Amino acid sequence: MENASATESVVRPPGPSGRPVVGSLFEFVRDEYAFRERCAREYGDLAYYEVLGTPFYQVNSPEGIEHVLVHNNGNYVKGELFQESLGPVLGNGLLNSEGEFWRRQRHLIGPAFEPDRIAEYAETMVERSEQTAAQWRDGAVRDVNEDMMELTLEIVADALFGVDVGRDVETVASSLQVVMDYQEGFSADMLPVDVPTPGKIRLQRAIDDLEAVVYRIVDERARNPGDDVVSRMLAVEDESGEGMSREQIRDEVMTLLLAGHETTALALTFTTFLLAQHPTVEDRLLAELDEHLGGEPPTVEDVRDLPYLEKVVKESMRLYPPVPAIVREAAGRDEIAGYTIPEGSTLSINQWTVHRDPDLYDDPMAFRPDRWTDEMEQSLPRLAYFPFSAGPRRCVGDRFAMLEAKVVLATLLQRYHLELVSDPSLDLVATITARPRDPVLMRIHERT
Repeated sequence: MENASATESVVRPPGPSGRPVVGSLFEFVRDEYAFRERCAREYGDLAYYEVLGTPFYQVNSPEGIEHVLVHNNGNYVKGELFQESLGPVLGNGLLNSEGEFWRRQRHLIGPAFEPDRIAEYAETMVERSEQTAAQWRDGAVRDVNEDMMELTLEIVADALFGVDVGRDVETVASSLQVVMDYQEGFSADMLPVDVPTPGKIRLQRAIDDLEAVVYRIVDERARNPGDDVVSRMLAVEDESGEGMSREQIRDEVMTLLLAGHETTALALTFTTFLLAQHPTVEDRLLAELDEHLGGEPPTVEDVRDLPYLEKVVKESMRLYPPVPAIVREAAGRDEIAGYTIPEGSTLSINQWTVHRDPDLYDDPMAFRPDRWTDEMEQSLPRLAYFPFSAGPRRCVGDRFAMLEAKVVLATLLQRYHLELVSDPSLDLVATITARPRDPVLMRIHERT
């Protein structure tokens, strides 16, 4: 990397001629993924750029990422940009909250994702997957991403909340689409929050619709408490005997409902998309499923004995991480890769670029599940692969998501082959998650 230059007594990673990296707004908005890749390729461990006056430090090395997310995680918070993006939707839920309050909420919600409890959810995952399979018809063309969004939403609501949201699927899907459209790139309204622009009005209507679904779930659990996350939140009390407010329960349910289904649905979409274009990989996966399952629904024990399925999902999430980047804000001054990070700086930490780094992965753009050997994983830097983030803020539902992805794939792929009929490349929208811009259309072929 070139020598740094001092600007206002702050040392910044330079671009050409010692100037900061400043890509054009057109380049950033047109293809944010390509822009991030260029920054990593041309400027190494740390890149600095500005978008509409907002400065970003893009951390590209596993060592720098580990410093931010693990070793010095106390210095890095979600920050103003993250709160502005997700605060109106998720409130002060687990994904957004900080400090002691976050630790309290994590302690409350954590038991729902312990291994014994996750194993209990497998039956629900299979049941819902079989219902989806029963709706498919031989020869039909379906938007697989839409189907996976619906399926994972139903699994999360049933497993974690003990409710059926079948009648609400369309409302949640359309409302979430509005939320994600609002977040795309830097297209969110730049005017003050109290200025009622058309985009903000649509966003608020979508949030109101989502809240109606969430409050119905909360009210149903209040009337009929059970052994589920919402019932526990309704029953919990602090040292003074005060329970969680209705608004806080709303924030936590909204977080689990939306974050808990969106990313897994995308992982399933990307995996089926890749399998449809790699018949050799699909054939090997089917041979493993046939040998171990013989057409029967998978159990938790079965899934543990399907190593190639595990590799397929891991490789899919390497190439297409559902969350392509993480944003953090520096609470205090720090140093990364020999450069000063000023207090208040926004950091962009990209799974997308690190997972595709040719210095870390041989032939990184190839879909090769076989690369995931024990030796290969041991040779990787610790945070060369982090689809669920890392450190204390690692996704609380990572094991739930992995089990769900494997159960759904094992259930559906035993019955159907999916033939891709839409574009063999993916145009992904740069929002909080990596969403396909267009439907991912596949023709359903029933296996004999």
